Amino acid sequence: MNKRKVAYVWEQDLIEFSDRLPAVLGRASMVHSLITAYGLLDHVKVIRSQSASYSELKLFHSDLYLDHLKSFTHIEDDYVATAKDEKFGLGYDCPPVSDMYNIVSTIAGGSLTAAKCLVMNMADVAMNWCGGWHHAQKYGAEGFCYVNDIVIAIEKLRTKFSKILYIDLDVHHGNGVQDAYNLSKSVFTLSFHKYEPGFYPGSGNIEDIGRLNGKGYTCNIPLHALYSDDTFVNAFDSVFTMVYSCFLPDAIVIQCGADALARDPHGGAGLTLNGYCLCIKKVLNEMKPTLLLGGGGYNHANAARLWTSITALVVEVKLDDNIPEHSFWTKYGSDYTLNIRPLLTKDLNSKNYIDECITTIKGTLYRYLSHNEDENKEPITKRRKTELDDNSHEAKRDSILTKELVLKNVLNEKASIIMNCDNKLTNSIDVYDFID
Repeated sequence: MNKRKVAYVWEQDLIEFSDRLPAVLGRASMVHSLITAYGLLDHVKVIRSQSASYSELKLFHSDLYLDHLKSFTHIEDDYVATAKDEKFGLGYDCPPVSDMYNIVSTIAGGSLTAAKCLVMNMADVAMNWCGGWHHAQKYGAEGFCYVNDIVIAIEKLRTKFSKILYIDLDVHHGNGVQDAYNLSKSVFTLSFHKYEPGFYPGSGNIEDIGRLNGKGYTCNIPLHALYSDDTFVNAFDSVFTMVYSCFLPDAIVIQCGADALARDPHGGAGLTLNGYCLCIKKVLNEMKPTLLLGGGGYNHANAARLWTSITALVVEVKLDDNIPEHSFWTKYGSDYTLNIRPLLTKDLNSKNYIDECITTIKGTLYRYLSHNEDENKEPITKRRKTELDDNSHEAKRDSILTKELVLKNVLNEKASIIMNCDNKLTNSIDVYDFID
């Protein structure tokens, strides 16, 4: 069996700007540092991220919101959000920060660059662990998310792939992505999340199945608190298998939010690395072009553990359980190991409850998607005609990929976070650039 072609998106500004997000300060450096410390960059093609253009951000976000973001050039520590800021969701959980527009365009550009790798057939799997911000809405920020890079990346994928399956593993419901495609038959949204009174965002019950033309193309698995690997994997095995066989996607996007891991401060679930990896392995086994993104994860060391483990899973490398020594090594105490211990508390999800959810979902899929069975036998990969003309020049441009600089030279250009974190990077690792 041939090894997968794997693209790993990186750029100095992508790490630095992601480190500045108020909810996850410094997390991006920890994640990249651990992936580097394990030597996983030797097994991927490192692609330098390009910032999203204004027109690319408008694939989802309104110009009113984007123009307002441009006004935040320098924010003082004592800045108080205005009524106009709050109109665009910039306040309580998404406070304005300096250079806001560039942060948004850089983070969205990471996921857009990863999507381009799949569109151009440069990679079978592309990953951007700085992405995955699934709550942001068309007209504003929400739930720690200033930009919905996921929707923007999906729109890029749709220029080649007619049917996209979006899977959300974050402990919080992926409401922003679902809202974007609630009326769509070409993007199926599938979310596994904790669903309880008072738990953000409060959406994603099992009866939430899409609207009008898109009815039946949204699937939610609302789980009770403290769900364990057994519950999660059982639900995922059944539901993913049904959804995949009914929808037959051309490409898959997975939001791998790490906040469903045990002991996450904003979570309330009880997963370990094994629960996530078993589910992601099942998706990868379908051999479809796959985009892997980050998301929530507020125990930063555990988020780094998870996304490093998924990276290793993709490139088929077995990791030592002992965390390698590197600049963030002390953050992994007290045991300094990769493994995450399961909770000792009781999983509040009974087998009967999960079986009832599966039965309900099966009925919904049969009702709304079974009539597409013949059509789905031969998935269409032709680009949408309306987008083909507009994107033909861009496709020709993007098809030129050059190896511009070895990583050593990139690091010499700037005081790099990579250099600060991991001096063990070898000179043989290349960074590839898209060129105009």
